[in-house]
Amino acid sequence: MADKGDIGWRVLAGAAAFAGGFAAKKAITMAWKKSTGKEPPANPESPDVALTEAVAWAVVMGVGVEVARLLATRAAAKQWSKGTGELPAQLRADA
Repeated sequence: MADKGDIGWRVLAGAAAFAGGFAAKKAITMAWKKSTGKEPPANPESPDVALTEAVAWAVVMGVGVEVARLLATRAAAKQWSKGTGELPAQLRADA
């Protein structure tokens, strides 16, 4: 069973990943509008959206959000290790 430290880390990491992903989505949407001059595709799966635009949106959004989540989780791990003196068990090299 998970101990309190494990649960605490999971909550912190989840919150950091959510916040990072949310902020990235907002920033990427704003950058898309500024660079293309139009709204990003609301439904990229629709045949009414050009394939190149749909693929570009999917790649930019997927990579951007995942990188933001990774960076947010790493920052949370750094703060966790400052507070507890060690990395969470899931992130240790020997785990």
